[in-house]
Amino acid sequence: MTRSSLATGALLAIAALTLAGCSGDDSPETPDDTTAPDTSGDTVELTFWHGYTEADGDVLEQIVADFNESQEAVHIVTEINPWAVIDDTLLPSLSAGDGPDIVAMPAERLPVYAARGAFVALDDFYADAANNAADLNPGAVDMVTVDGAVYGVPAGFVPLALYYNKALFDAAGVTEAPATWDDWVDTATALTVDENGDGTPEQYGVVLPDHATVANGLWPSLFYGNGGDIVADGEAVVDSPENAETLAFWQDAIAGAAISPTGVDGIGADELFSGGKAAMTVGGPWMTFIAADNGIDLGIAAIPAGPEAQAASAIGISMAITAQDDPEVQAAAEQFFAYFFNDENSVAWSLGSGWPPLRTDIPADAIAENATVAALTPMAEFGRPLLPGVVNTTDVLTAVDELTQRAMAGEGIAMLLAEAQDKVEAALADQ
Repeated sequence: MTRSSLATGALLAIAALTLAGCSGDDSPETPDDTTAPDTSGDTVELTFWHGYTEADGDVLEQIVADFNESQEAVHIVTEINPWAVIDDTLLPSLSAGDGPDIVAMPAERLPVYAARGAFVALDDFYADAANNAADLNPGAVDMVTVDGAVYGVPAGFVPLALYYNKALFDAAGVTEAPATWDDWVDTATALTVDENGDGTPEQYGVVLPDHATVANGLWPSLFYGNGGDIVADGEAVVDSPENAETLAFWQDAIAGAAISPTGVDGIGADELFSGGKAAMTVGGPWMTFIAADNGIDLGIAAIPAGPEAQAASAIGISMAITAQDDPEVQAAAEQFFAYFFNDENSVAWSLGSGWPPLRTDIPADAIAENATVAALTPMAEFGRPLLPGVVNTTDVLTAVDELTQRAMAGEGIAMLLAEAQDKVEAALADQ
């Protein structure tokens, strides 16, 4: 999964459609490369929509194929579409009675559909010890929980991390990744190069995009690190002393000391890092591929700890079962989820997707062969889901984007926080 596809999923407009009724897919349309079997008897056939198209898609398709081969009671047919297409077509398809039985989507979108009655609660699945659900990362479970009920299972949960160019570190005599915010600024200052002294560095120590950031999680991560938040217990809390301190700290470092450019979005940040124009950036597992494509010797470390906490916003994908009247369909889908979380598949999915294992009891040596997974897995314990349970994420994140971009441009923080608070409160009221 690419950075841009996840960011697109996070920013999709909330569907205005209401769900007139949901049902299973009795006659699914299969993709060109999938042949529906000639099922008979008591076999339950399920349609599974997902948007995985890279190596992660190959691994998921293999897990589905192995599940189909492992028993005769359930058969799954997958349909692969871009995440945006899934988001645009899910409610209309369910209303028309030809939607999927299982669907994967960026986790920020799950509350939208749960609130409209499109997904079934999975209390029984989580209560059954045989499903390994008790071993799932608690943060990953939080991201599929809405109003106290669990409406899905996690398919991916990875905290944002610090990615750095080892060659640029070596050239500057920097021997280790920063561990705290103060270390981060000092390290970035040492790595910033302005040869002609014009105030525009030829090489930035770090690139911290101030809007449209990596899956919109960079600034929430920084807020968490100083004890702040955006929404807590369903209430807007963006206008807080903690967030004011955070913005002031980074405004001084970015707009003042010029360790990072201003006015840069997430894609621009990737381009600066891949071009060797920034020594550090914040991102996800896709940075491994960006670095390999550009010949960068990549280092991976946790986002440096803030004054109050070691925390990072996590990117997530969820799987859910669409609401219907057939208990056999739900039981069959839950059977697949249990298979997905068994020991073998938990490891295979992690290694294939490049994301940490979803189960916290997977031993470190089981995923050691993938350096990226091995580096990210210890960070998963302090990953936090982005706006868990919030339906109107689009307007909330738009308000935060405007706040951070204008703050890093040097505007008054108190005024900006008050404006953002009003906008987030309005977004929460309109859901």
